[in-house]
Amino acid sequence: MDARTTADWHAISVTEAVARLDTNERDGLGHAEAGARLEQHGANRIREVPAARRYQVLARQFTDVLIIILLIAAAVSFAVGEIADAVTILVIVVLNGALGFVQEWKAEQALEALRSMLSPTCSVTRAGQPMEIDRIDLVPGDLVTLEIGDQVPADLRLVESLNLKVDESALTGESGSVHKDTGPVPGDTQLAERTPMVWMGTNVTNGRALGVVVATGMATVFGKIAELTQSLGQEPTPLQRKLAVLGKQLGVISIAISAAVALVGVLLGKPLLEMFLTGVSLAVAVVPEGLPAVVTITLALGIRAMVRRHALLRRLQAAEALGSATVICTDKTGTLTKNEMTVTRIWMPAGPVQVTGVGYDPKGHFTVDGQKLDHRTRPDLLALLETGLLCNHARVTKTETGWRQVGEPTEAALVVAAYKAWQASDDGDAGVTEFSFNSARKRMTVVARRPEGLIAFTKGAPEVILS
Repeated sequence: MDARTTADWHAISVTEAVARLDTNERDGLGHAEAGARLEQHGANRIREVPAARRYQVLARQFTDVLIIILLIAAAVSFAVGEIADAVTILVIVVLNGALGFVQEWKAEQALEALRSMLSPTCSVTRAGQPMEIDRIDLVPGDLVTLEIGDQVPADLRLVESLNLKVDESALTGESGSVHKDTGPVPGDTQLAERTPMVWMGTNVTNGRALGVVVATGMATVFGKIAELTQSLGQEPTPLQRKLAVLGKQLGVISIAISAAVALVGVLLGKPLLEMFLTGVSLAVAVVPEGLPAVVTITLALGIRAMVRRHALLRRLQAAEALGSATVICTDKTGTLTKNEMTVTRIWMPAGPVQVTGVGYDPKGHFTVDGQKLDHRTRPDLLALLETGLLCNHARVTKTETGWRQVGEPTEAALVVAAYKAWQASDDGDAGVTEFSFNSARKRMTVVARRPEGLIAFTKGAPEVILS
């Protein structure tokens, strides 16, 4: 069975999907079978455009029309004995190429370093044994375990799901997490509504699940999108088009002027060789030797300014192309905004409480009517924050680049609010049992052990809690 030819995984039952993949929904594939399928389907990776080599980056610095004209001018100068002019032109061309090469090669190396930092793994069950493997070794039929914070390593058909929510914004652009379950849906259901499927490159924000791999690598939805983008040809930037037109115009003008001057001189009785050399000198003089260098230096300075703002450009000309954009069509969440949620106000029977701070950094405090509030004097506030912290599967961790959330942004905001009151997560040690949120209960309850006994902490829809 070739999993890559099957497109109706969302419309069939779990039993049929497992049978079609010739796998086991409890024990997964055997090791020998997994190896054979890896040979058949190939590694689970998205094909990338091969990285440019040094000589390729260097060679493309000398393909511009103006650079070619300058090289021709240098050759002609050598031929007619104008050695000083030829050397000057060549020095400008070499410096221009060296500057462009250094800038673009640094960008290529930086991108390669970012790729090498990624060594993702995933949790699978093979021959009945849970294990961690590299994502590239996943094959159709593998049984994958998903938990909050995981990135989906391939296209999966769910076989078990417990309150699973997935952030599919990478594919659909919608910032809200999508609830997933195992029940089949009609065959003509849109991709964003195929609830028994999870897609490569999306992220688990809540719950846990088991799923069987139905597609890997370029056969996944993400892979097909990547294939479409890679098949698009590269078009010259506005600056490249304008410089190409300028170069052609200069070439035509220089040839026309030199030919006209030489012809007039010959008609006036001047020696042919003398007029030829005069015409060539005029043609060389028309070429603006400093223009390519000025353009390259200007673009390099622009790229350096963008690097300081954490923007990495592979090509010098891309800086000008970006600056020429008049309309930008973009998704909002996570692009123009950070996809971060922050608790800024809490309404309580005793009155509203404001919360300072931005994002997931737990720096901040509580205020009432503009005056700083000592949270230790408000047991009602502490009880609410504790409930939001316990009835929660999100986590907030500090990384080298700042604070990062794992899980739903709204849930992470509640965790941060509790941290601002110096409350710490129990990490499951004090929890006795949990009643998960679902569409019927519309609330989540955690029973935790406290010095005064067992206490039920509940978080949910206001109408359910108040009733």
